Amino acid sequence: MRSTPRIAAAVAALALAAACGSTEPSGTAAPAPGVSGFTPPKIEALASLGAGEGQVNLVAWAGYVEDGSTDPKVDWVSEFESSTGCQVNTKTAGTSDEMVNLMKTGEYDAVSASGDASLRLIAAGTVAPVNTSLIPNYADVFSGLKDKPWNSVGGVSYGVPHGRGANLLMWRTDKVSPAPDSWGVVFDPASPYKGAVTAYDSPIYIADAAVYLMATKPELGIKNPYALDDTQFAAAVDLLKQQRGIIGEYWSDYTKEIQAFKAGDTVVGTTWQVIANLALADKAPVEVTLPKEGATGWSDTWMVAAAAKNPNCAYKWLDWIISPKANAQVAEWFGEAPSNAKSCAETADPKHCDTFHATDEAYFSKVYYWTTPIPQCLDGRTDVTCKDYAEWTRAWTEIKG
Repeated sequence: MRSTPRIAAAVAALALAAACGSTEPSGTAAPAPGVSGFTPPKIEALASLGAGEGQVNLVAWAGYVEDGSTDPKVDWVSEFESSTGCQVNTKTAGTSDEMVNLMKTGEYDAVSASGDASLRLIAAGTVAPVNTSLIPNYADVFSGLKDKPWNSVGGVSYGVPHGRGANLLMWRTDKVSPAPDSWGVVFDPASPYKGAVTAYDSPIYIADAAVYLMATKPELGIKNPYALDDTQFAAAVDLLKQQRGIIGEYWSDYTKEIQAFKAGDTVVGTTWQVIANLALADKAPVEVTLPKEGATGWSDTWMVAAAAKNPNCAYKWLDWIISPKANAQVAEWFGEAPSNAKSCAETADPKHCDTFHATDEAYFSKVYYWTTPIPQCLDGRTDVTCKDYAEWTRAWTEIKG
C-alpha cells in the first residue's frame, strides 16, 4: 500500500486552480485564433547546450522532485546533482495559479506545469519553446504525449511530458449491478444510486460532462471538451445541474472518497487509478473502468522559463526527469503512467505499467487531457468564441449551489 505522503503528493499535483481568469496576458498583443487557439510571442529555443551553471531553480508539484528528504528510499535528485554538477533548488507549489505567478517572477528556470497552466505560460511568453534535439531521452517519450494542445503550439514543443493518467469510473461491486460501462450511471436523473453518486469537485469537471455529451448528443457538435461555445457550454452546465440532484457529495480529498466507498455511503463516481488501488488495499470491494464514451485525464509538462538564468542545467533536468530510471521512480512514487517507454523496464513493480496502461495507446486515445479553456476555441473554430476558465469557474459555483 502506498504511503500517505505519496498520495497526498498526488492530490496536490492534480489540484486545479480555483480560477484561471483570462488566458490573454496583459501588455501583449491578443493571440490570433488558430488551430492551437493562439499565436504565442516569438521566443527562440536554446540553440546549443553548454556547460551547466551549477544550479537549477524549479517550481514543481509535491512528489515530482524527491531528494530523499521525504523518504530516504525515494531520491532521483542526488544522482542528477552528482552527475551534472547542477544543484537542484525546488519551490513546491500547491496550485497552478501559484505556479504561474512564481514563474512570472523570473526567479525560476523550469516548471512542471499542468494542462490548466501550460497555455497561460506559453501565451504570456513566460516559457520558451524547447529544442528537443538537446534532450536525448525525448526520443523515447510515448508518441501519444508529443505535440499535444497543452504542450505544443503549431508543431513547436514547449516542454517534455512528465507522465499521464485518466479520470476513471469506480463503483462498489456489491452495490452496483450490472457493472457499468458508461458515464450514464452518474448522469441519469433516475439513477437507482441517487444520493450515493460522487463527482470530482472542480470547474474542470465540466469537461467530463462535455465528454459524455460528445457521445450521447452528437448534434451539439462538441469536438473538444475544453472548447465549448455558448450552446455547448449551456448543455454541459445543464447536465451537471441535473446531476446535482443525485450527487451525495463531491470529492477533492482522496481519503474522504476512499472512506465513502468503503462505508458504502458512495457507490459510484469518478476516481483516479491510484485511489482505486488504495481503496482495494483497504478492502473496499471496488472496480474501475474507462467508460465507452472516453474520459478526461492529465499529463503534466516540464517547461523552461524564457528568461531562465540557468538554461543549461534546466535542459539537463528535463532530460533527466524523463530518463528511464528517474521517470520510472517518479511514476511509481506519484502513481501514474511514465512518459518514457523505456521506464516500464525500470519500475520496482513489474506490473506498474500494466496497471496504469502506460503502453496502451488505444486506451489513452480515449482520454481528453486537461487543457486550459480559452476564448479562442481549441478545436480550430474561428467563427465563435468559446468559454474560458473564468466562466467555467463561475458556472461551477452556480452548479453546486
